[in-house]
Amino acid sequence: MAAPKQRRLTLHLPAELKATIEEAAARLGQSVEDFAVSTLIEHARRVIAEHRVTRLSNRDRDLFIRLLDDDGAEPNAALRAAAARYRDAIR
Repeated sequence: MAAPKQRRLTLHLPAELKATIEEAAARLGQSVEDFAVSTLIEHARRVIAEHRVTRLSNRDRDLFIRLLDDDGAEPNAALRAAAARYRDAIR
């Protein structure tokens, strides 16, 4: 079985930032590489998760729920076009 491909990430930092990272890693008993990777991955996953979530105000949430519950509502042109794009994409 082939080993997974590794990719390099090189950072150039001012000496004071590098020293801060080295100190933080040492305080956690980690290598600088392990500290950097775990910190970057944790932050990257948090950023991605935050951008995948749509947050609504209470007012907007209530309006959204009312619209979902409205049996007489008809889709507008934008919604019909979005549905058509979705149907085309899953075919």
